[in-house]
Amino acid sequence: MESLCKLHGWGIRESPRRVFDAVLFSNEVDMLSIRWNEMYPYITQFVLLESNSTFTGLMKPLVFARNRNKFKFVEPRLTYGVIGGRFKKNENPFVEEAYQRVALDQLLRIAGIEDDDLLIMSDVDEIPSAHTINLLRWCDDIPRVLHLQLRNYLYSYEFFVDFKSWRASIHRYEPGKTRYAHYRQSELLLSDSGWHCSFCFRHISQFIFKMKAYSHTDRVRFPHYLSPERIQDVICKGGDLFDMLPEEYTFKEIIAKMPPIPHSYSAVHLPAYLLNNADKYKYLLPGNCIREMG
Repeated sequence: MESLCKLHGWGIRESPRRVFDAVLFSNEVDMLSIRWNEMYPYITQFVLLESNSTFTGLMKPLVFARNRNKFKFVEPRLTYGVIGGRFKKNENPFVEEAYQRVALDQLLRIAGIEDDDLLIMSDVDEIPSAHTINLLRWCDDIPRVLHLQLRNYLYSYEFFVDFKSWRASIHRYEPGKTRYAHYRQSELLLSDSGWHCSFCFRHISQFIFKMKAYSHTDRVRFPHYLSPERIQDVICKGGDLFDMLPEEYTFKEIIAKMPPIPHSYSAVHLPAYLLNNADKYKYLLPGNCIREMG
């Protein structure tokens, strides 16, 4: 590890930092399983906050609570919290999202996070690799805030998009200063440090729920966008669920990114737990685009 730290321009610690992984949870049970199994060896405390409300103010069941028995392996290191939704009509979804992230700050303090502990800030489907976490917990003098460049996938690990997923971040915690957020907080980026698999669901109903609950719900412009047949067709083609050109790109990038996304049939450099349980998570691997209708 000393040589790896040195290659990044960092020193080596006498002992590793503690690491806290904190997430807001909606309904991604499979992705949470892959995430926590990938990260398990190096996490001091798993912190999960669940609400009975989506960011758009829709009622939702407490999915993690219903499936908690599937995560017994983390129970001794789990801090779990529940927060009631505010259910404000016609409110900007990002207000509810911010409200839940403030509650997650409080839950982290309950979990016992302290100065200079590492805090991972990312969505459930933004998975830092075990290698990345181990590197950063052992290296000295790493930046206070470091964003993670993740391999970006859509629908499954068959559709590789790009390396431009950057919202996930790791922080050296500072009491009274560090706040849980999901936006650009630093210009420093650690390359190829994990995976982001967006809209990677087993069931068509989960796609429909996510499209309704998404902070960008305005993108569901027509009722037929939520048709199960259309959604299944889009998934298999690597198309765009919202029929929209990518945002915040140059014209050259827009042309390059116009759907469909090319198929990838490589299963190299994917989360180990996914590959070791390929039959269970077959729908996430190349050549298995058909989803369950439940």
